Amino acid sequence: MKERIKNYDSLIITAFMLWIKTYFVYKVCFNLETSNWVQELILVINPLSSVLFSLALVYLFPTRLRNRVTLIIAAIFSIILYANTLYYRFFNDFITVPVLFQTNNVGDIGNSVIAQTYWYDIVFFADLILLHFLNKRGHLKQAAYPKATLYKILITAVVILAVNLGLAESERPELLTRTFDRELLVKNLGTYNYHIYDLVLQSKTSAQKALADNVDIVEVNQYTAHKSVEPNEDLQGIAEGKNIIMISMESTQQFVIGREINGKEITPFLNEFIKESYYFNNFYHQTGQGKTSDSEFLIENSLYPLPRGAVFQTHALNEYYATPEIIKKHGYFSTVFHGNNKSFWNRDIMYKSLGYDQFYAEQYYSIDETNKINYGLKDEPFFDQSMRYVKDLQQPFYAKFITLTNHHPFKFSEEDQMIPTFDTGDPIVDRYPVTVRYTDEAIKNFVQQLKSHGLYEDSIIIIYGDHYGISEQHNNAMAQVLNKEITPYENVQLQRVPLIIHIPGQEGKTISNVSGQIDLKPTILNLLGIKDEGIQFGTDLFSEDHKNFAILRDRSIVTDKYVYASDTCFDRKSGKEVARESCSKAREKLIELELSDGLIYGDLLRFTKYAKE
Repeated sequence: MKERIKNYDSLIITAFMLWIKTYFVYKVCFNLETSNWVQELILVINPLSSVLFSLALVYLFPTRLRNRVTLIIAAIFSIILYANTLYYRFFNDFITVPVLFQTNNVGDIGNSVIAQTYWYDIVFFADLILLHFLNKRGHLKQAAYPKATLYKILITAVVILAVNLGLAESERPELLTRTFDRELLVKNLGTYNYHIYDLVLQSKTSAQKALADNVDIVEVNQYTAHKSVEPNEDLQGIAEGKNIIMISMESTQQFVIGREINGKEITPFLNEFIKESYYFNNFYHQTGQGKTSDSEFLIENSLYPLPRGAVFQTHALNEYYATPEIIKKHGYFSTVFHGNNKSFWNRDIMYKSLGYDQFYAEQYYSIDETNKINYGLKDEPFFDQSMRYVKDLQQPFYAKFITLTNHHPFKFSEEDQMIPTFDTGDPIVDRYPVTVRYTDEAIKNFVQQLKSHGLYEDSIIIIYGDHYGISEQHNNAMAQVLNKEITPYENVQLQRVPLIIHIPGQEGKTISNVSGQIDLKPTILNLLGIKDEGIQFGTDLFSEDHKNFAILRDRSIVTDKYVYASDTCFDRKSGKEVARESCSKAREKLIELELSDGLIYGDLLRFTKYAKE
């Protein structure tokens, strides 16, 4: 009898520790907030069903293996929790199945992972240590149990899950249709059940391509055709025959433009360059889990990235009709320069699908410990070494340069520091302006080299930020930097990134219309005098009829009057909360995300006249 009680206690101990640990992570690591006791109860009970169901499986194994299986299950749950915690600290998001396919990125993000680990993370595995200790002391011996025990545990797990789903549905009707809100799903389903549901979603999206046909493209065609606008006559074709130089500034947000630290400008070159260029100060990044690769996808295709994973990884072999392919017909040679591994974000495969002629990756550069930091080659030597290829490119060319130095965790060499750090006490935020300043200097020197080689006056230079650098996890520090509380409204404002378009012979002008990365493709094509081709959700930034709104991948919306974020409507100018109905027309525009997602999942461009033969 004593032995039976001891064995039964082992199940309770394991389940109890996993349950409490998960709830602790919800509150401390994921910062999942609740507004009433029902939501708190959901948060408390949602780990139990998956924990009990998994531990019940222990009794399907022979008695001699049950200790080991119990520890393995506990380890799997702990790894899932910790992996999500690391991912959440960096991306303020939860892992999805497509993210797991990005394994070729893992080796290059070591610094970012290390920056998100802390000594106290040992708490994630404290229960495993205790279980191992108890096992060694002989307190976790498993005995044979009747099937009735297994059934009782399974029934209990099902009842808890049913209660969980019932309460969740009462608090958030149609919960399972809100697949775009992963925090809401985790809060209501629990981390473990969320991952099971994510597997279901993955199987559904994988089947869409097989079930798609040419009828599915009709609605997308009609929508984008209705949305198209007339180009700006004064600028249409002004770049015809000129080189297009795109500079992607890693993790650069708009708030650094014009900002100073102790009287020193963070972006002195860009501040001056803006004066002789078109500057868009309400330009938003619209990336999702694919970050830089998502920004490239947006800009080259005028399609939205996917809500789960990176298009570059999951749909690289789809049919596309991107800018490089289009301008090839007009005599342009297209190329990308990037001082990192060619397979990072699956670029070496995806660039072929987009129609690029050449990709200069790390094998084309001299990289060693003296000129490498974070993910790859520092920006200054990157631009310096790139010039030996640029000056010999076939003209006109379309060249994209992807910078790296200003990447999380924003490490820098002492000799590269040209500006003081912020003083918030948050090392990630504090280092950020130093690496931004370094990139600014590197771009300045690159532009000077373009002048020296006679390329500057015959090139359109487009400089843009690819995505945010400082996530919501650092809102307290950002509140100190900006001297204001970071509300959901302010968080959307922080998603603005710089966009500078320099056209030789044109005077500088700041344009404050709301816009996003999805608008760059039609803008570039119109500057080149190329008539709109293919399906595109963006509109020409210079057009008088430009659609004055931006949809972010998290389903936030910015219009000329309102900002919709976190299911709340704000007045765009004052930032004050207004009636939710004020954003009803703006929310109707969210259909763009569904149409774009369907196009990618179904590979619908293969049914158009633009499909490659």
